[in-house]
Amino acid sequence: MRLLFIILLSLIYYQSSISISSARPVSYGGGWTLMQKNNHNKNSIHLHYSPSYKYSIGYKSEYLREGNISLNSLQLNNLIKRWNLPAAQGNLYLKSNIGNATKSKNNEIYSSLGLATDFETRRYFISYQNNYYKSDGDVINIFQQNIQFGIAPYVANYNNIHSWIMVRIDHEPDSDDNKIIKTGLIRLFKGVNLLELGITSNKKLLFNLIKRF
Repeated sequence: MRLLFIILLSLIYYQSSISISSARPVSYGGGWTLMQKNNHNKNSIHLHYSPSYKYSIGYKSEYLREGNISLNSLQLNNLIKRWNLPAAQGNLYLKSNIGNATKSKNNEIYSSLGLATDFETRRYFISYQNNYYKSDGDVINIFQQNIQFGIAPYVANYNNIHSWIMVRIDHEPDSDDNKIIKTGLIRLFKGVNLLELGITSNKKLLFNLIKRF
């Protein structure tokens, strides 16, 4: 039911103003972004507003199935550096959160800090990001990181559907068994809509939906 609600909300706000090829945490100036993500261990929804192309601020809710931890926070994303090349672009972002972490009946203040970077041409893509979460007690104290790379089987025009074949590797050194999870996925986007579908190495569904408006 929650997933259906998010999909319907995204469709209601459909517009076509810019093209995106990655799940970047900062939009164009004056733009809103809705991100809904599900992977092997986490469900999240993130709604943020970008006063300028240099930063965004918004609300993020996450649920970590390992540990049954719920996180609700204010998230600030800053574009540290952008590289504009004739046929490529690279970005480096700083992401910071502060909010409430809940596990069973325990409620604590937590914060997180992470870096995200990506580099892409119209044919190739690679990204890396990490996050460190720490509460003021024992609810959460973890580090997570992932790398994702892919190739576009064809180069499409602006108004067409773009597709990428991708591989994602997640590393969770603070998990019970120092997890390394591999995911094969397909990324599709057109205009401001992006969809990712994949299956993880532990047979979980990856589903990401991103909408800018």
